[in-house]
Amino acid sequence: MAGGKSTASKELMQMDLYGLLGTDPEATEKEIKKAYRQKALTCHPDKNPDNPRAAELFHQLSQALEVLTDGAARAAYDKLRKAKEAAAKRTQKLDDKRKKVKLDLEAREKEAQSRVTEEEEAQVAWTLEQEIIRLREEGSRQLEEQQRLVREQIKLEKTQGNRSSNPDAAGPARLKLKWKCKKDDESRGGYTEDVLQRLLHKYGEVLNIVVSSKKKGSAVVEFASFKAAVSEPEYKVLKGFSWIIISCLHSKRGNSMYQ
Repeated sequence: MAGGKSTASKELMQMDLYGLLGTDPEATEKEIKKAYRQKALTCHPDKNPDNPRAAELFHQLSQALEVLTDGAARAAYDKLRKAKEAAAKRTQKLDDKRKKVKLDLEAREKEAQSRVTEEEEAQVAWTLEQEIIRLREEGSRQLEEQQRLVREQIKLEKTQGNRSSNPDAAGPARLKLKWKCKKDDESRGGYTEDVLQRLLHKYGEVLNIVVSSKKKGSAVVEFASFKAAVSEPEYKVLKGFSWIIISCLHSKRGNSMYQ
């Protein structure tokens, strides 16, 4: 068990944790958590059941979050990262001639210096490895919290997706009715709220009817559900009453009844 943890820890030490999350080394803990959630949402196993690489990447993101949100573990990782970056920069800055001289000098000094250098790097690596093992044993509350937020986000997206694909779930549907009526006809063609109620109740439960006092031959009816109101998403002619044109209005509770 310890051997497995040690191997996993060594692999983690070779990774660019900031690059994996898409952040820089100066990122705050809040920024790191935000970056984790954004990345984790794209590769969460629940959203990519047929992609084994997604599960592996999600696991690596979780490991990066564990290390970078724990003060001691992050400090150890940063120390090792900076040591490697410094060595890489020193090598990169050397031109071909100086690099040859450097290699010659290193060959002569290697025996004397390698032991000290290896011991220092081994000590830094050991410190980071112990911090990673500690996180595995204690469990990361930070990781659990962030993964909970990811699961809630996925659940919310699924819920919103289901609602958008089911118009009946949106609640009452309001339809605008128009019929031919002369401007000076005070009776509005004889279609009062009671008359319209009797005509329309056969198509579904009618919650409310408002006959416009400004626009002759116009009213708004609110059905209990979208399915009860209209079978097509745009317009239709009410069966048996070709003089009535129905158009679907925006339907959410809390909006004004007459639009």
